[in-house]
Amino acid sequence: MRHQIYKITFALFINFLFQACALHPAAWQPPTKPILEHQYSLNNKLQSATKIKLNGWYGPEDIIFDAAGNLYCGVHKATDDFSDGKILKITPQNNVEVYYNAGSWVAGLHFDADSNLIALSHKEGLIRITADKKVTILATKDEKERPFLIPNGLDIAKDSTIYFSNTSHSSTYTIPYGRQLILEIKPNGGLYKYNPKTAQITTLIDGTYFGNGVVLSKNEDFILMTETTKYRILKYWLKGSKAGETEILIDNLPGFPNGISIREDGSFWVGFTTKRNDALDGIQAHKGMKKLVYSLPEFLQPKQELFGIILNISEEGKVLSALYDTTGKIIPEAGAVKEYNNALYIGGDIIEYIGKYQLDKNKFF
Repeated sequence: MRHQIYKITFALFINFLFQACALHPAAWQPPTKPILEHQYSLNNKLQSATKIKLNGWYGPEDIIFDAAGNLYCGVHKATDDFSDGKILKITPQNNVEVYYNAGSWVAGLHFDADSNLIALSHKEGLIRITADKKVTILATKDEKERPFLIPNGLDIAKDSTIYFSNTSHSSTYTIPYGRQLILEIKPNGGLYKYNPKTAQITTLIDGTYFGNGVVLSKNEDFILMTETTKYRILKYWLKGSKAGETEILIDNLPGFPNGISIREDGSFWVGFTTKRNDALDGIQAHKGMKKLVYSLPEFLQPKQELFGIILNISEEGKVLSALYDTTGKIIPEAGAVKEYNNALYIGGDIIEYIGKYQLDKNKFF
């Protein structure tokens, strides 16, 4: 019996060392998180949302609508399994069908001017799906031959240029790798554009901190990208005297920004995976402590807190209003958010439904 205990203890110790050595973190001191008051004042408005079921699939990461009002989203097979996925089509009557068997999670979706569905597949890269389901792979790697392993946010300009992010060119997505990205705080992946006329990929930002949601401004003079692990949103100028420059639109956000979409008035909806964690912020400056935390068995790893946050932000980076579900019972996360017909459609990486929150026309929210 004692010999068996020694064997188990030794195995755990070796696994501990292996996990610790697998992490190569940088030290980063996060700014003191904002107090949730004034423009960030807490409420539970999102608890009035209703649920659109996904027939057993999880993780509606991006949400779009066609001209007939059908909803499309990418999903994966289980809360902790991203190895298989589909693009779902959901009718206005909430009938769910598989639109495309992607064989992987699909995190970015957008219709082009010809009604082709442009998508970011974790298996196939940047793809085009015609109305009769013919699929063309447009791009799988950048100019330096680095693969798009976690292609993420996507938007398309009026001139048909496709803008998208890639979270990592080092590994495909798993829950452990997501934790690694959060703890390492190192630039990976980037922001890109694809010219469909020339099939050319151009890197706009080389190296981002969990580059995620992407959206063009109303006048298409700049593009925004969320950086999840740095709690901020970047602005990359496309036109004008600052063309080619990158700025921070807003930083020190109260949570992990994920998806971002535009409103008719030119302001933006920003969806968050969850709120910030004091313990995580506290260890980010300590590389040894991060290696220790990462080496812990999965059941001892910090868990994502169920907490829904959506912010409405102006083009200038001013927070206009905030929506919450502080209990996480209805909207446990809000990684994807899209406005359609005066309602917000809300998704996330691990939930099994889409939340629908009705906006109040008279009270804005």
